[in-house]
Amino acid sequence: MMTFKCVRQRSRLTVQVVSWRASRGRVALGQQSYACALGRSGCRVRKREGDGCSPVGDWSVVRVLYRRDRVPRPRTALPVSSITPHAGWCDAPSDRNYNRAVPLPYPVSAEALWRDDGVYDIVVVLDHNSKPRRRDGGSAIFLHLARPGYPPTEGCIALSMRDLRAVLVHMTPKSRISIGAA
Repeated sequence: MMTFKCVRQRSRLTVQVVSWRASRGRVALGQQSYACALGRSGCRVRKREGDGCSPVGDWSVVRVLYRRDRVPRPRTALPVSSITPHAGWCDAPSDRNYNRAVPLPYPVSAEALWRDDGVYDIVVVLDHNSKPRRRDGGSAIFLHLARPGYPPTEGCIALSMRDLRAVLVHMTPKSRISIGAA
């Protein structure tokens, strides 16, 4: 079972994966521990577009997006903005806007952020494959809401609404998500 630890280092909160074996894990924050879903193919150092893996590495937390028509604004020190019905995220490796927010409709492949299933009602954007962006290095790696039963994600980390809100309260622009071996 994957284990996450949240570690405070000089006002910096780090969510750290210390081992992996499956697509489910735990996020620990102080004395609290929360169930989470991970990529359907586990975790991998060499993340590729569409491989279903959560990427191993140390990622900054960029911002929070949320559906203000469905949920209250998350309490966090991170930058927060609302998702619009035309919000998308480019997942076409050959496009100049690969792994960036784009307006929909978009001329190449892009994932819709305005979804009916609720998993993107709150989205924490990680800086995976953003600076520099590698073609086919993976896109749209987020911390978002889990579906009931915590089925695997396409490479993201997913928590329940209650648990994601609890973690967000402690996050700042200096927070990190660190996915790696023990």
